[in-house]
Order: sequence, then C-alpha cells, then structure tokens
Amino acid sequence: MVGDGEALNRVSGEAERVARQSYGRLVAFLAARTRDVAGAEDALSEAFASALADWPRTGIPNNPEAWLLTVARRRQLDAGRRGGTRAAAFDHLTLLSDELSETEEADIPDERLRLMFACAHPAIDARMRGPLILQTILGFDAATIAGVFLIPPATMGQRLVRAKTKIRDAGIAFRLPERADMSERLDAVLEAIYAAFTEGWIDPAATPSRRRGLTDEAIWLGRLVAAMLPDEPEALGLLALMLHLEARRGARRTEAGEYVPLADQDSARWNRTLIDEAEDILLTASHRGKIGRYQLEAAVQSAHAVCRFGHRPDWPVLETLYDHLLALTGSPVVAINRAVVIASGRSVEEGLAALDAAGGDQRLAGYQPYWAARADLLARCGRGQEADDAYRCAIDLETDPVIRQFLAGRRSQIGLVS
Repeated sequence: MVGDGEALNRVSGEAERVARQSYGRLVAFLAARTRDVAGAEDALSEAFASALADWPRTGIPNNPEAWLLTVARRRQLDAGRRGGTRAAAFDHLTLLSDELSETEEADIPDERLRLMFACAHPAIDARMRGPLILQTILGFDAATIAGVFLIPPATMGQRLVRAKTKIRDAGIAFRLPERADMSERLDAVLEAIYAAFTEGWIDPAATPSRRRGLTDEAIWLGRLVAAMLPDEPEALGLLALMLHLEARRGARRTEAGEYVPLADQDSARWNRTLIDEAEDILLTASHRGKIGRYQLEAAVQSAHAVCRFGHRPDWPVLETLYDHLLALTGSPVVAINRAVVIASGRSVEEGLAALDAAGGDQRLAGYQPYWAARADLLARCGRGQEADDAYRCAIDLETDPVIRQFLAGRRSQIGLVS
C-alpha cells in the first residue's frame, strides 16, 4: 500500500507540474482550430482525470504533455460525434487527429500568443478580455479571477461562459492580428499578463503550488509581447514594472520566513541586474512619446529603487505619479497607495483624509490592503481603538499566515490586544 501511495503522489505531482507549466499551451493548441475554448478545457480536464487513473498503473509517460494532448484530442472527437459538431469544426478535429502522431514524441506548437489576442478580440466584451485570458492561458478559476478584478465570483463565472461562447459562435480566428489592429487589443493582453504576475508575486511561498511560477510565466509573456511590439511604450512599461517588482522578491522575507514590507527591506538583497534592466527599458519607453498606466507604475517602482543608493524616496514625485495614475485609471487601489505616499510625504492626517475619500468605494470593503493601510495610519494618528478594529478586518481578510502574523504583530503594538 505504501508503494501505491508513493506512486500516486508521484503521479499527482507530475500532473500538477504539467498543469502549471503547460495548461495554457495545451488549451490553446486544442482550441486553435475548433475555436471552442470551453470544449478544449473540458477535453483537457478529462485527459488529466485519465492520467490520474492510468499513470499509477502504467507509469508516467516520457512526454506527459503529448500523452495528455492525444487523450484530449480523442475526447474532442468523441464529443463532436456525440454532440453533432458542425461539419467544419469536425473536419478540423479530424485534421488535428491526423496531423500529430500518437507517439509521445509529438512537438506541440505554442499557440498561446494567438489565443491571447483572440480573447482580446473587439467582439468580446471589453470587461472580459483580461479575465478570459487569465482563465484560458493560465487556468485560473472564476473565483480567483473575480478576486483580482473585484467582481462577485458568480458574476465572473457567468461572464466567462458567455465570452467563450462568443468566440465559438462568432468563429473568432486564433491568429495574430495585423500590426495596425494589435494596439486595440493590447490593453487586455497586458492587463492579463500583469494580473497573472501579481497573483504569483504576492506570495509564491504561501500560495498553492498551481500558482507558483506565474511571475516567470508573466515575465516571459511580457518579453514576448515587448519584442513583438517594440514601439508600444506600454508593453515596455509593463515589462519594466514586472522586473522592478521581481528584483525585490528576495528581500520580502527574512531568513526565518517573516514578511518584510517595502519600507523595511534591505536594499542590498535586491537584484540589481533586474533593476538596471528595468531602468533601461523604462527609459526606452519614455522616448516613445506616449505615457500610460504601466509606465507610470514602473516609474513609481523606479522612485523606490533609489533606496539602493542610500537615498530616500522623493515623496512629492511619487505623489505626482500617483495623481496621474489616479486620473488615468480611477483605480481605488491607486487611491490607497496615493494616500500612503501622502502620509509619508506630507502628514499622516492628510494621508488618512485621502484614504477616507477612497474608502467610499464599495469594492474596498473586502480588500485587505485597504484595511491594513487604514489601520497603520489610524495607529500613527493615535486613534488606537479604530486602528485595532481596522487591523482585525485586515487579519480576517488575509489568507497568507505569514502576513497575518505580521499584521497581528503590528496590532499588538497598539496596546489594546489582551
């Protein structure tokens, strides 16, 4: 029984690895001709279920991705026969079946970039282009995506279903648009890449392993888009932003695993090679003559990066950058960060007033960083009981035990916790 358990663990681990590294690539390939994203996801899900049932008995194949692709193609063909798939789509499935041999040496073309731009097609609801890319390319569930975009999970799930149906029914082609048409789809592609990066960067050690490696994946996609569209300053801005953030990964935890906020980080532990690359890319973007969200956010990180030279951040410059960001995006998250900067550069009371102004947005009621920032500013203003209440909200909303411990430590410093 122990041997069976070990085999099952190995199989589960390998299936998880493939899902983490190849999910989007497999879905994109399976859906490239049928244009049925939901059908491709269903077929791949069944293939993974078959792997968990078969591999403990037959052994993990030499090329797990090709094995899964073969099984998923069969499921697509079976579903097409059962469901009366349109003749054209069925022909595509048959062609797909003949196109790749059933050996485990199949070379699977990477169709992810095409799928990303298909999901960003003008026929798709603009609100759903980013979320759709997150689910189809990276396999995020609707609840996770809902949290990223501050939308109720049920609403997000319904919208994702409608978006996938639109791709299928409208016959949206999985191809890269003409260069002149790329720009109108670029915002959704960049939004999804950044959302994926953020989800992995928040805390890769504490999140489920399915999400680990998302930062590397997002940076790879960001490099790909920036290389493909070198004249698009926002593609460069996003890449610079991600590199700046990634450069600080090693300083975000102590050797004991405790959380360290940016203000307390040891800049000697930052990756200066990544920072230098980010600075060069941001400078290149600034010469393109068009400023956007990601360039501004990268500029914010650049302003913090001066700490590596022993300098303090220029708070007035940071406030100005956040002013432009807020005017451009209207984001309540930007408003929170702006308030924190005002508290550091002007006064805590003015920062708290700015945060109070942002707090009227109902989307922030369940957003942990809002409550953590509010708790900190209230404590610094000497409003202990209110700070204690805000810390309690932040702790209740936080899922990472390490950050919960950090917040609890800050709360205990108020002196009201029994």
